[in-house]
Order: sequence, then structure tokens, then C-alpha cells
Amino acid sequence: MTAVLAGLAMIGPFTIDTVFPGFTAMGTDFEASTTAMQQVTSVYLLAFAVMSVFHGPISDALGRKPVMIGGLVGYTLATVGCALAPSLPVLLVCRALQGTFAGGATIVSRAVIRDMYSGADAHRLMSRVMMIFSIAPAIAPVVGGWLLAIGPWPVIFWAIAGYGILIALLTLLVLPETLPAADRHALRVRPMLGGLVGVARHPAFARLAMATTFTFAAQFLYVVSAPIFVVDLLGKGEQDFWLVFVPMIGGMVTGAWVSGRLAGRVRTERLLDGAIGFALLAALANVVLVAISPTLPIVVIAPGLIAFAVAIAFPVLQLAMLDLFPHHRGSAASLATFASLVFNSLLAGVISPFVTTSLLVMAVSSAGFALLGLAFWVWHRASAVPAAA
Repeated sequence: MTAVLAGLAMIGPFTIDTVFPGFTAMGTDFEASTTAMQQVTSVYLLAFAVMSVFHGPISDALGRKPVMIGGLVGYTLATVGCALAPSLPVLLVCRALQGTFAGGATIVSRAVIRDMYSGADAHRLMSRVMMIFSIAPAIAPVVGGWLLAIGPWPVIFWAIAGYGILIALLTLLVLPETLPAADRHALRVRPMLGGLVGVARHPAFARLAMATTFTFAAQFLYVVSAPIFVVDLLGKGEQDFWLVFVPMIGGMVTGAWVSGRLAGRVRTERLLDGAIGFALLAALANVVLVAISPTLPIVVIAPGLIAFAVAIAFPVLQLAMLDLFPHHRGSAASLATFASLVFNSLLAGVISPFVTTSLLVMAVSSAGFALLGLAFWVWHRASAVPAAA
């Protein structure tokens, strides 16, 4: 079951990162510029972000499995469309459809974990899923390169379609339906929107969502700025992205393992105190070290340590948000994802160009995000946290 849930979570990284090695060949076939090819990623992310608001509430009404399997079927058909696309506009439409359906599997799977388990058991399962998921961004581009050695770029999409079929079958055969019919809501627009508004307006949810978003941003800044960080600021080549990604992926895998080991042994509040506080300490230490010696390997240590802290905190924060809404877990999972996606998009497209002028400015910006994450968590700790209906 853990492998199936991790497989659902890995759809996102595989859909984005596996395709990267094929960009040059696609651009040549479609006579498209590098800038135009970036739309292959951006339209997917935009569609995913917009639909992320709705997948959870729909699963609260119809059940988890119909939404996950329906999403996987639509995702697979859209992927086949990508493989057969005769032009860039058609490819972009199919990528948008991929993003539209993908969240039905990835977002709802988080609600499934909380439906099945509570407390330390849910924490351990979420951590195991994250530990496996963390490997995907590292292996996906490698898999894409291997597939290009076998055939032209459509082979990548045929392989992703095969992955979609496999995960759909495993979801159908292995995962149970975790939302009984008696606990479902009517599929009507007004109640669905009312549930979303109720989640969004809950003060505790907003504080936890912001704590999650900003703490993650302290690490994600180095992900979205990797081309500038590695090539422009460190003076390395396009084959040297591993310098920043290996420490971060190692930190995430290790942190997820530690988080699972501590489940049930350390109170969640104290665990988050330590994890979010450690992220800030690592980011502040990075500012000092970069100011003194902005060289390798010093400048890539902190991103790995921050990723370690994020991986410890993320499963706990996700479950804390879901626990606020026992009857609207799908809506909570959707809005938590939406908040993160919106800020990450702003970070990538708007904020990053202004904070990547030097290694020190990046370090200070990362520390600023970590400080905001801790501030929202401290605010949450100091406030009453009533559960919603």
C-alpha cells in the first residue's frame, strides 16, 4: 500500500522532470525556441494549480477511489495525446489536460492516508511515502535520458502513459475506498464552495498553510533558481546540477526517515518546534558561511540541511491541516496544495529573479522565508486550535 501511495505522489515529478531531456528534440521538431518550450512545463503547472482546488472537494462527495482512478484515466489519455502531438500547440493542450487530471490522484492520496490512519500511524505512513517520493526528482531526468537513447522524444510520453496505467490498476486493486458513503457530501456547487470557503477562512488552517509554504520556500528557492545558482553564481556547467540536488534529495530522504522514526515518540508540537527551528538555524548559518567563504562545498550544505528539516516537518504539518476538518479532508488537502503551488509559482516567476543576484542575497532570502515559516508556526502554537466540523 505504501508503494502505491508513493507511486501516486510521484506522478508530479515524473510528469515534469522525465520530459526535460527531450526538450531539445521537441524544440527541433516543432521549430520552437527555448522560451516557447518552457511553456510545456508552465501550462502543466498552471492547470494542476487551478484544478487542485476542486479535486479534494469532489472526492469528499464521490469518494476517494472514483476521483483517483478517473483522474488517472484522464491523465493517461492526455499523456497519449502528448506522444501523438503533431505540433507544439497540440502538445500544450495535452499538457494542460495532464495537469488538470493529475491532481485527482496525487492530492486525494493524502486524504486517503488520514482516512485510514490517525496519530503516529498516519505520521509514519506519510513519512514513508515522502521518503520514496523524494527520490523521484533525482531519477526522473535520468530515466528520460535513457528513454531518449531508445527512441525519439514521444517514447518518453509513452513510458509515462504506461506508468499511469500501472498506477491506475494498482489503485483499483490495492487501495480500499476510505470514505464511506454515509460520510460523503452532495455533489452540488454551493455546498462544495461553502466547504472550501470554510477551510480557507479557518485561522488555524491559514497559519499552518503559511508555516508550511514559507518553510518549504527556504529550500525551494534553490530548486527554482538552480540554473542561476549553479551556472551563473557558481560558474559550473549544465551537467553540474547534481551539486545542489544531491544534498537536497539526500536531506529529504533522511529527514522523512527520521520523521517516521520519531512518530509517536515525540509530541508533534515539539517535533515541529525542532524541525522548523532547525530550518531557520541552518538558513542563518548559511548567511554567515556564504558571507565568509562563498565557495563549494560550503554553499550547498545549508540547502541540504533545510531540506532535511522540511522533510521532518512536512508530514506532520499536512496531517495537522487535515485533522482540522475531519469531514472535509479532501477540501483541506486541495487548499493546502493550492496555497503552496501559488506561492511556488510566484517564487519561480516573480521573486527569484530579484533574489538571485548573488549567493549572499540568495542565502539571506532563504533565511527570510525560514523566519516567516517559524513566525507562523509560533503564532499557531500560541493560538487556540479548535477543530472544524
